[in-house]
Amino acid sequence: MAKKKADVLGLDLLLDPESLKSLITGENNKPSMVVLVGDDQFVNRRILSRLRNCIHPDEDDTSLACREFSGDDQPDPRDILDEIATVPMFGDAARIAIVRRADSFVSAHRELLERVASRESRRGGFLVLEVRSFPSNTRLAKAVHQHGLAITTSTPPRFDLTKWLRQWARHAHSIDLPAAAAGTILERLGGELGQIDQALTTFAAALPQKGKRTLPPEMVDSLEGMGNQRTVWEMVDAAAAGRATEAISLLDKLIQSGESPIGLTAQAATVLRRYSTAARLLGGPNRPASLSAALKEAGVASWPKAMNQAEMALRSLGSHRCRQLPNWLESLDRSLKAEASRGPRARLAIERFFCMMSASTGKPHNQTKNRTHS
Repeated sequence: MAKKKADVLGLDLLLDPESLKSLITGENNKPSMVVLVGDDQFVNRRILSRLRNCIHPDEDDTSLACREFSGDDQPDPRDILDEIATVPMFGDAARIAIVRRADSFVSAHRELLERVASRESRRGGFLVLEVRSFPSNTRLAKAVHQHGLAITTSTPPRFDLTKWLRQWARHAHSIDLPAAAAGTILERLGGELGQIDQALTTFAAALPQKGKRTLPPEMVDSLEGMGNQRTVWEMVDAAAAGRATEAISLLDKLIQSGESPIGLTAQAATVLRRYSTAARLLGGPNRPASLSAALKEAGVASWPKAMNQAEMALRSLGSHRCRQLPNWLESLDRSLKAEASRGPRARLAIERFFCMMSASTGKPHNQTKNRTHS
């Protein structure tokens, strides 16, 4: 019987490419199925790329022996299983069948996948499923843990992302990233690893190619001028100032460029929760000496431009709306992970949130909530 495997963390595999190769190659440990579990598209893309490179060291093999399916299209499972059972016409590389966004596909064909995952794989190709959730108490998950490989691609709670980011900067971009700079990047970009990696790529190109490649603080400050990141902050500023129409227009621009509504909301929530904390501190018994002191205690970065923007946003929002923000954000998060998890509904949920922020009181939110429960 194959030894039971624990879940593997994708963030760890990205720092150690050889560890992934050891998990999937070799006659005695070839997994019956590989499942990527999570919703971080940056980690998913990187792991899929590493999988292809491990299985197909020759790039030409990937074009001939790797095929992707969309779970949203409900592909016929027979086509997928035939794909991994077929020997390539040219070359001898193992075939790879990848089902992207496979949650609905897994639900529709669970029994068949259980049989596939329960077999100890020695020959044939690789079946890779990309899912957002994979409950460990199901028969399929237990079979994958026994004979296959499950890779967690989301960032776990209480994970030291600052430490990981410093290691990633050194490993992938040859940058020495001080802890303070790593913390500032995470603060400004809200833990969006795809955007963070794009920023590191830009920094790497700007640093000297030889000699010491330490990222200076002033270069981190320039993040505010970089592409979609700047648009996200402009969107948050517009929403905080009550300019809902402008915020919605910027939201549409970001979504059209391929940004995830959940990812955008996470970035906005990081900033807005700090405003809410500052408002609570200012209304509490141990009131800070000034608005800037409250913002600093709430976690707002202390460089002048960031502090000025935060002060203007806090004054525009007012204490009442700031105190409502955590409830509104919690409601938005639940909506995005349920009935508004994708497509136009996700954008509409965020637009409603911006409209609530632009109102002078919390009444629109209460009315919306009452209609939802009626």
